[in-house]
Amino acid sequence: MQMILQQAQKMQEQLMAAQAELAAAEVIGQAGNGLVQVTTTAAGEVRSVRIDPKVVDPDDVETLQDLVVGALLDAARAAQELQAEKIGPLAGGLGGAAGGLGLPGIG
Repeated sequence: MQMILQQAQKMQEQLMAAQAELAAAEVIGQAGNGLVQVTTTAAGEVRSVRIDPKVVDPDDVETLQDLVVGALLDAARAAQELQAEKIGPLAGGLGGAAGGLGLPGIG
């Protein structure tokens, strides 16, 4: 039992380290072949938005709005991929017990 608890604690520490790494790691989402770029952390915090002036048309605000949404969705997808890469193997090593341990970020 002691060995199981030690393994669980080690995995929890690894998960916490991975989550801290994700909070600092940045991903970039883009739309319109890079005309709109959004930089977020892998945890989902938006850090910056870059909009190429070529896409700014006062008579077509809807396209710009769609590009911003597309870039945000692309950044979210990239963040999910990075989360799966960093946390997925750790969660799998818990044999499905992650939820029972109350580990944040596993779901």
